[in-house]
Amino acid sequence: MVIFGSSQFRYLALILTSWVTVFFVTRCVLLIGHLPALDLTAKGLATIFTIGLLHDLAFVAYAAVGLAFYLLLCPTKYWHGRKHRLWLTVLFAVGVFAMFFIAVSEWLFWDEFGVRFNFIAVDYLVYSDEVINNILESYPIYPLIALLAVMAVVTTYLMLPALKSTLTAPALPWRKRVIAYTGLIAGALVIAIGVNQHTFGEGGNTYQRELAANGPYQFFAAFRNNELDYRQFYATLPNAKAGQILRSELSENNVRFLNHNALDIRRSVDNPGEPLRRNVILVVIESLSAKYLGSFGNADNLTPNLDNLRRDSLFFNQCFATGTRTDRGLEALTLSIPPTQGRSIVKRLGRESGYGSLGQQLANQGYDSVFLYGGRGYFDNMSAFFTGNGYRVVDQDSVPARDIHFQNAWGMADEDLYRQVIQVADADYAAHKPFFLQVMTTSNHRPYTYPDGRIDIPSGNGRKGAVKYTDYAIGEFLAAARSKPWFANTLFVFVADHTAGSAGQEDLPVADYHIPLFIYAPELIAARDFNGLTSQIDLAPTLLGLLNLDYTSTFFGHNVLTDENQTQRVLIGNYQHLGLFDGRDLAILSPRAGLRRHDDALGLSLERTARISDPLIMRDIAYYQAASYGFQNGLLNWQREQVN
Repeated sequence: MVIFGSSQFRYLALILTSWVTVFFVTRCVLLIGHLPALDLTAKGLATIFTIGLLHDLAFVAYAAVGLAFYLLLCPTKYWHGRKHRLWLTVLFAVGVFAMFFIAVSEWLFWDEFGVRFNFIAVDYLVYSDEVINNILESYPIYPLIALLAVMAVVTTYLMLPALKSTLTAPALPWRKRVIAYTGLIAGALVIAIGVNQHTFGEGGNTYQRELAANGPYQFFAAFRNNELDYRQFYATLPNAKAGQILRSELSENNVRFLNHNALDIRRSVDNPGEPLRRNVILVVIESLSAKYLGSFGNADNLTPNLDNLRRDSLFFNQCFATGTRTDRGLEALTLSIPPTQGRSIVKRLGRESGYGSLGQQLANQGYDSVFLYGGRGYFDNMSAFFTGNGYRVVDQDSVPARDIHFQNAWGMADEDLYRQVIQVADADYAAHKPFFLQVMTTSNHRPYTYPDGRIDIPSGNGRKGAVKYTDYAIGEFLAAARSKPWFANTLFVFVADHTAGSAGQEDLPVADYHIPLFIYAPELIAARDFNGLTSQIDLAPTLLGLLNLDYTSTFFGHNVLTDENQTQRVLIGNYQHLGLFDGRDLAILSPRAGLRRHDDALGLSLERTARISDPLIMRDIAYYQAASYGFQNGLLNWQREQVN
């Protein structure tokens, strides 16, 4: 009882209780803001707040260790000093400000991504320059910080009687402080063992599970667990069985596997016909969901240029992104690999290079492979990834300031980027060199700003304006390209990196991964709609097929145009949950060997637990088990082939 009544314990308890209170209020506000999507029952509500309290206590237990260490070391003779009491009052006020700041940050993060802090928040900390500028351009951040500071001061003032009572209570003797601190450490260890990111379990309503989480706890857990070992966390098949399934998926008449290792998919691809030395410009568009296109039913007239382009293109009606971030889209389009667990290969520092990429394949055929990015290439480790996989890089830092007429936190406006594309294409054409230009845009991103006078929606007014400007810039780019002598021999590919949002009631809402994919070459490829399922990982082999190029492949995708009736699938994921969708049903692999199905995934989406013997589950496992194995064992590495 002496410990619990001591000044040190009461001060620590006051701060930690304040944290738990703010967490509770944050959870309530987020819950009220999303009631229609929660499908709440009394049991579900009780579960959210019970598991939520466990996560909150887990965080404060960790957070208390550092503060308690200070309270342990502070000599008793200084504890009740006037200056020390003032310092502890200021420390309390700073803690209250931090609580309010995190609560507001959680709301803004949830508004953007529909989840508590996760891998994305960790990335945002790493790439702080772009993120801070984005926040400053998107929100009235300085007035908001000032308001939070005022709220913290007022709260501290209202708490002064409790603080005074706490700080004038008897101090705890040294020996009892050691006992109390030892108990706190033991409690934190127990919580570390008993509470983790998966305490709520898997499946069910994603919003409910996220509401039960604790934002700061999730942040540090994501920072610690940014890579997951597949065999440790996910269901597996015998290697021979997984390899048999995957090779069946990838077998075509023109394919010959080169190794006996069941999980080694390296194979020779013999595309019929004479090789065609056509140029390729692959434009990867930031956050362009299919739902924004008028040709998919959007009535806001945001994409008139793309809607017209569809009529003149080979258009893939059912194309799906593999993930929810730019690095996932680039990984899939460049390496043709499923969205493996944990971080994308693009950001696995020290292991991001040396693969058989699309750029590497074309460079081996004599192409100038170039990655052009509207922002700075260090973001998401793009420069290291592309430089290490057969490309040269042109980014914002390599463009003269006179050529950039508008920029925001994420980079130059799309129209400035497209001018760089034209310049590189002109130079390669003059040098009689075929080119492969892979372009990554930035304008369709918060803060949604772009040059004035281009469209009828003022800059900075939200996603719709950014989509319409993105479409405008594409129209201007194609108009300029049509006047060039290399236009007639060039394939223009337009595809999104991911959609504008994939948060929802389910872990992997299939409809929210739907993206547009165009291949436009009016003098080379007949316009039509292709209705087969297409994944981003299928684009590289499909392009190489259109060019009649023979090559040695480590791609997990296939040329979807060779047989429109072949077994169909798309791979989708979100760092932890790994899915395979076959056009009707969705299989999901989760950590702790979780296996689920969503039957009629684009309709009623009925979730149920699945067995490992389920054929759809087995296909799902085969892709991800082989991709993880191939990455870990160097089976996806580039091996230069002799070009005839």
